[in-house]
Amino acid sequence: MSWLRDFGLGVRFAVGGGREGWTRTALTAVGVGLGVALLLVASSVPHLLDQRSLRDQAREEASASRDADIPESDSTVLRIDAATEYRGLTVEGFLMRAEGSHPVVPPGVTDFPGPGEMAASPALAELLDSPDGALLKERLPYEITTTIADAGLRSPGELYFYAGSDSLTPATGGHRLAGYGGGPSGAPLSPVLVVLVILICVVLLAPVAVFIATAVRFGGERRDRRLAALRLVGTDIRATRRIAAGEALFGSLLGLLAGFAFFLVGRRFVGHVEVWNHSAFPSDLTPTAWLVALVALAVPLSAVLVTLAAMRSVAVEPLGVVRSARGGRRRLWWRLLIPVAGLAVLGLTGRVDEFTPVNPYPIAAGAVLVLFGLALLLPWLVEAVVNRLRGGPLPWQLAVRRLQLNSGAASRAAGGITVAVAGAVALQMLFAAVGDEFERMTGQDPSRAQFHTYSERVDGDAAARTIEAFRSTEGVEAVIGTVETYVTKPGKYSEDEVTPTTTLSIGDCATLKELAEIGACEEGDVFVVHPRGDRKMSAWVDETARKGEEIELNSSAGYTPDAESVRWTLPADARTVTAAPDPLGDEHWGIMATVGAVDPRTLPNAQTMAQIRVDEDVEDAAEYVRNTAAGIDPGMRVATLHSVERDRQYASVQTGLRFGAAATLLLIAASMLVSQLEQLRERKRLLSVLVAFGTRRVTLGWSVLWQTAVPVAVGLLVAITGGLGLGAVMTWMLAKTVTRWWLFLPMAGAGAALVAAVTLLSLPLLWRLMRPDGLRTE
Repeated sequence: MSWLRDFGLGVRFAVGGGREGWTRTALTAVGVGLGVALLLVASSVPHLLDQRSLRDQAREEASASRDADIPESDSTVLRIDAATEYRGLTVEGFLMRAEGSHPVVPPGVTDFPGPGEMAASPALAELLDSPDGALLKERLPYEITTTIADAGLRSPGELYFYAGSDSLTPATGGHRLAGYGGGPSGAPLSPVLVVLVILICVVLLAPVAVFIATAVRFGGERRDRRLAALRLVGTDIRATRRIAAGEALFGSLLGLLAGFAFFLVGRRFVGHVEVWNHSAFPSDLTPTAWLVALVALAVPLSAVLVTLAAMRSVAVEPLGVVRSARGGRRRLWWRLLIPVAGLAVLGLTGRVDEFTPVNPYPIAAGAVLVLFGLALLLPWLVEAVVNRLRGGPLPWQLAVRRLQLNSGAASRAAGGITVAVAGAVALQMLFAAVGDEFERMTGQDPSRAQFHTYSERVDGDAAARTIEAFRSTEGVEAVIGTVETYVTKPGKYSEDEVTPTTTLSIGDCATLKELAEIGACEEGDVFVVHPRGDRKMSAWVDETARKGEEIELNSSAGYTPDAESVRWTLPADARTVTAAPDPLGDEHWGIMATVGAVDPRTLPNAQTMAQIRVDEDVEDAAEYVRNTAAGIDPGMRVATLHSVERDRQYASVQTGLRFGAAATLLLIAASMLVSQLEQLRERKRLLSVLVAFGTRRVTLGWSVLWQTAVPVAVGLLVAITGGLGLGAVMTWMLAKTVTRWWLFLPMAGAGAALVAAVTLLSLPLLWRLMRPDGLRTE
């Protein structure tokens, strides 16, 4: 019962402390509330990912019919992927045609779109109605008749559509489906990605814990004086510590309530916020129940334990507190032991391979020990550094003297940034080391062409016109465009025989020179193209492409086996040349002919391939190319050429890291700002005395800057050293080699920016506190 009585007395002190007491409690509540809100957001991530995955699966083609030959019925639908890009944004959607009067509709859509109509997501509809979407409107000239509801979208900012067509058929690329609701898709994360995810979670949540531990200790100096008064009236040291813990408990409980309030209010507006083109529905941001219970228990308990631990290092006596004088020196040995133990745990865990399941607990425990050990090491280092500083300008002397008297509060404020930067350095090292494993060279050459287009429904005469349409598009410099079909050796073949087949590519001389080592070329020339270094395939080409002999032009790899025979004689003077890689990195072999030798309009099953180079100085050149493609065929694929392709799961993990890093950076800034404001409020009387004696405001402003900068600078040195060590050990665990040791430079720049921002935001309160009337007392 004495414990409860002491805790209750501490709560009464927190409530009845007057204006200053409530100000201190409010600062604690705000600080803890920000941390709690971020913890609630983190605990919502599993539910958010599950809901996004469920909605994504619900609009996929039904898994039961994905690989089946579905017959046409009253409910079947033909569709073709019509996804595109617009100014760096992905616009996903399908061109669809109902085959009956009761077509199946995707989730979130009430009415199936008819020809010329479109069901669009709210974000896409808003974009199309805005001046910024004028070029996209040309590409999607459909009337929006219905809006896709939340059930059919991954996120509120997703650009998604279903457009109706009256000309889509299986022959023109339409794929028949009978229902929606695909099963789970995608492979599980690889062990390397699992390790990355574990480290990301630790790195993003560790600063939150440091921030909460710092927030519950706001107002330490005033509390110490009040506790000294309690000792004067006869309270023993243990009861005094419990009273201090009760006061911190009340502030943490208010912070817990504030955190829930921040979370619930922010949750209502989360659908209007986009970070790196990603957003979330408010309903998705629902914390997992057991994680909420854990947060609700851990925060007050942490407040009590942190306060009791802090009070053990303070001798509260009736005439004052030892902290106000020169206290005992901090011990170094046990502070070094914690990060060393963390590295040892990681080392003993052993290496991670792709065949053994990853045990997340020792990896997480090791990383936590390293990061928290760095935060515990910081106060000792700050004290050791400032005690050796002498001389300098007046603002510097004021800042150093203040830190020499009490560096604890400043060290705690810099602890969050130390932990965050150390974790970020380790993560960056790890990402750099494993990046090659999740990136592959595509062989594509974006310097020769930036776009590749392909259509299944553009053939014959239209194929030739397609190339001319691209060449006349604004911003296009060159088009490597060919009209292609399959040709066969004439004759009748049994089912057991393989029909000699090769390709016929028709283009102008400029195009053919990009695809083969032709040299001189004139209109009317024909070439037999052999692949490089493949004698077997060269013999296969020669089996079909017999100079001076006929070949059949109507065989498009079996597309139209009953079509009327169209024959053409390969000129006897056709030159044999070697293929060269195109911008896609592919080789074209077979027969190549100029337009003067073969009229593409006579080919019954020809298709067009175009690789397009644009002038990157022309604004929206890419959008003009995509608009031209959509005007020719709404289902035409336009792909961007990339020299490097990144694994989707790896890219997804990086996206999650960006989200969390942005939130953690904001929290760190808020932590430092709240801590700075609390320290200024504690020194209100001292600031008033300095101003009364004629100290310039600029001098005090610079002193505040140095008081923030010195601990942060020491913290960054600790973070860089610890982060490099943690990153090196984690890289060793994955059997990789550290490739980039200088990744900490951007982190150091971020720390300097935070110091400047916190100082500027604290100046208004500093100016207000630097008034002589602050000397007034009652």
